Amino acid sequence: MLQSTQSSATRPAQQLSQKSLIETNDGTRLFYQDLGAGQPVVFIHGWVVGADIWEYQMSDLPNHVRCIAYDCRGCGRSDQPSNGYDYDTLADDLAALLEQLDLQNVVLVAHSMGCGEVVRYLSRHGAARIDRVVLVATNTPFLLRMKDNPDGFDKQILDDTITELKRDRPRYLAAIAPTFFGTDLSTLSISPEMMQWGVGLALRASPKATIEMMRANFETDFRPDLHAVTVPTLIIHGDRDQSHPIDVTGRKTAQLIRGSQFKVYEGAAHGLFITHKEQFNRDLLAFI
Repeated sequence: MLQSTQSSATRPAQQLSQKSLIETNDGTRLFYQDLGAGQPVVFIHGWVVGADIWEYQMSDLPNHVRCIAYDCRGCGRSDQPSNGYDYDTLADDLAALLEQLDLQNVVLVAHSMGCGEVVRYLSRHGAARIDRVVLVATNTPFLLRMKDNPDGFDKQILDDTITELKRDRPRYLAAIAPTFFGTDLSTLSISPEMMQWGVGLALRASPKATIEMMRANFETDFRPDLHAVTVPTLIIHGDRDQSHPIDVTGRKTAQLIRGSQFKVYEGAAHGLFITHKEQFNRDLLAFI
């Protein structure tokens, strides 16, 4: 049971211990896992899949470093508030985690939508606590097509996605799972059970979070924020990523972050930290 800092009344907190939860500025409780010892590495998941998507990192890397993975608001075991799915709030949530756990010399490892959270965090809160950053299949600098961003996605794609999520969320999530894992690539062997697992993780998020975070993912322009990324940065992207094509995201981000390292995984799709987990874990440890 977790007691509110604002009231003596107890909250159920889904039977989670106080050590597993932090409370954000607006009272939203976020669940986190904390394993291993040494330099802290904080994992920020992508769109609505929750902390458990980092299974192959959280099961191996705690032998080398301290690993912390948390469920963003609206996802997994964290609270599901009706608001706060914009990037300013998500970045402030990350700040609350780092502050309440009193983490220093932190390595931030983010995937997809989570990369925007890291960039916005650095823009809003600075890099005093941060040692280095890893951006995996990033959504930066800007996904939406505009006059000054002609390579982005047409807004109709976002509108159609939201329509499908409202109509049949489980069906839509199941339909995009092959794109996430890259099952169309002859070099990869992904089981149906693996895809079902990923869909199940995403379905734990609230419908509100699912839609609003998709909207934020597409509509947020991070180009003004990227100047704030001054710590050593590793960008990893698959050359077969259809969700966030490398020429729209990873390659441009590498050009905009001075001194960044850019690694391209040949034959990898969006979920490369799962499909190429051995290579990814090696590269991560080498960078740290």
